Amino acid sequence: MTRSSPAPAARSAAAPPGGRGRWQPHHTLWLMLLGGWLFSYADRSITGPVVTWLIENDHGMLGSAAHPHALGGLIGSLFFAGYMLTQFPGGYLGDRFGHRSMIVISLLWAGVTTLASGFVGGLLAFVVLRVLTGLGEGVFYSNDRTLIARYSPPEKAGLGMGVAITGLALGLTVATLGAPYLIDRGAGAFGTAGAWRMPFLVLGAATLVFGLAMTGYLRRLGGPLKAGAPALRLLGISVVLCAAVLAVYLIADGLGMPAWGVAVAECVLAFVLIGAVFARRGTRMGAVARNRNVLLLCCAFIAVMWNLWFFSFWSVSIVADAATSSFAKAALVATFNAGAGILGFPAGGLLSDLAKRRGWGRRPMVVAFVLVQGLLVVVFGGYLHAVGKPSLVLMSVLLFVTSLVFNALQPMVHALLNDVVDPAERGSAFGLFNLVSEIGAVVSPALGGALFDAYRTWVPAIYLDGALMLASAALYALVREPGPKSLPAAGS
Repeated sequence: MTRSSPAPAARSAAAPPGGRGRWQPHHTLWLMLLGGWLFSYADRSITGPVVTWLIENDHGMLGSAAHPHALGGLIGSLFFAGYMLTQFPGGYLGDRFGHRSMIVISLLWAGVTTLASGFVGGLLAFVVLRVLTGLGEGVFYSNDRTLIARYSPPEKAGLGMGVAITGLALGLTVATLGAPYLIDRGAGAFGTAGAWRMPFLVLGAATLVFGLAMTGYLRRLGGPLKAGAPALRLLGISVVLCAAVLAVYLIADGLGMPAWGVAVAECVLAFVLIGAVFARRGTRMGAVARNRNVLLLCCAFIAVMWNLWFFSFWSVSIVADAATSSFAKAALVATFNAGAGILGFPAGGLLSDLAKRRGWGRRPMVVAFVLVQGLLVVVFGGYLHAVGKPSLVLMSVLLFVTSLVFNALQPMVHALLNDVVDPAERGSAFGLFNLVSEIGAVVSPALGGALFDAYRTWVPAIYLDGALMLASAALYALVREPGPKSLPAAGS
């Protein structure tokens, strides 16, 4: 089956010349995809606060472990091992079967597996479902970015990507701020030992409802969805990949490897998949592997995903440990890290589009924002190192400002990637981009937890995070940005 052309209604998704200032169909698409990001990120982000609660309450699932932070971080890393491994297959399937279908499959899949996570009773079963959730959610990103580029005016692609990915910040905020409330309600429904189940049950059900709403919307946007064939393909791929992730986990754990070592071993799976892509460089599937700019952006974005999931997974624990505050107060402060994206994402996309129109290019702005963000992370770590008991107010300000810059730079990079690839290969390019960059997300939760267990402070892990961001600026500077005339046409 080949990719079908958009329906006539979808062809007009780009705003007409006279439609400036009016609500356009692509605005609705941006908001619906924002909702997809919100539920997708809430589903994955809730694991971090729940793990922190399990550790603080000495729950049998984690509290009795010799190195609970390392084990908790490993759970997050295993999720991203699954999430990482379906990035490129998801983009390729979207290019072949339709990006709308893959969006629907991803959301419904995530809803089912998140809901099921609230019913399991053992650590291994919980890990399996988190890996499966990651495998399903992994196909959302590349298809979301491609839909925005396809149905938006080219001069607004960066803004559209920024608006949609604002759902990431909203999802992080919902998960971080909602965790104490949902766990309290869970204690009333399931008892103290089962209180952790409630966040997964509530968010899983909500994701399913939104997934059904998204199905109806995307049918109206571009006609019938043909999700059966790609769903079966994805299921077959996911069974194999889930077995591979768990095999590496069980073998490495049996050999006594530390949690960060297990995470690194999981990354080897990604390198095997990347190697398969490069081995097919002569095929359409491997064409993006010949693009020097794509490879530079892939490697540079590892630091971004490292930062994103180090702070997203451990921000509550960082605040609670540094200020010796309660779980609820720490969650409230940590939302300043998540909530900054509500402003940062659309602002970054808007600034990126402005720089492109003015002839400055997106690359210089990306490099500047990466350097500033890396320095802010180092300043945050230095503050925690210098002060015995840091101020919750000052931590909130530092987290907000650092995250504001960090979130703004992400749609800048996404729009730059969109500019350097052929429109027919966008799905595959974004899939390869996130496959490589998710290495940072796989390693950072586990290694961050292991560093805390070793030093009893989060400062070394924060310094490492900042150093990686600063180093990545050199890779962004090497990207060769195309001129304004090489922007693809909307709807292509």
